[in-house]
Amino acid sequence: MISYHIEPLTKSHDRDSFSCGSAALDRYLRQQARQDVEKRVAAPFVLIEPPALRVLGYYTLSASVLDASELPDTLARKLPRYPQLPVTLLGRLAVDQSMRGKGAGQFLLMDALRRSLEAAASIAAMAILVDAKDEAAEDFYRHYSFLPLQRQPRRLFLSMKTIAELFGD
Repeated sequence: MISYHIEPLTKSHDRDSFSCGSAALDRYLRQQARQDVEKRVAAPFVLIEPPALRVLGYYTLSASVLDASELPDTLARKLPRYPQLPVTLLGRLAVDQSMRGKGAGQFLLMDALRRSLEAAASIAAMAILVDAKDEAAEDFYRHYSFLPLQRQPRRLFLSMKTIAELFGD
């Protein structure tokens, strides 16, 4: 993935040819992502191969909260007893079909984790949260040590402590 680059989505990126196999994720990138940037409700980041600006993959990050009661008891006991805790939401992650099997999903995920960890140093977030859309997505995140929440098994999290250890911080 050396020749690839991840950067914030701009108007100049070619989103029209993106196809990941999920109509909802394709539609989001083409029709909604730029509006989310302008309204500051999500921050989309895109994978490109410079100098081309064709989007080969993307993910979104946004600030969110998590009810503390959702966390496994072993983790909840180690945290302050606040009713809600700050997290970073990894809202969407998608890879163009042309990039399947090339490590693009992992590359995007590692960038999202690193970016979230860096942001958590300035704006607190105790974990990154993701809603896996199906079993394959759930398996993907579990492969990277994401854990299920108590009430919603497809809602997964990875603590910032674990992310910091992953990057040796």
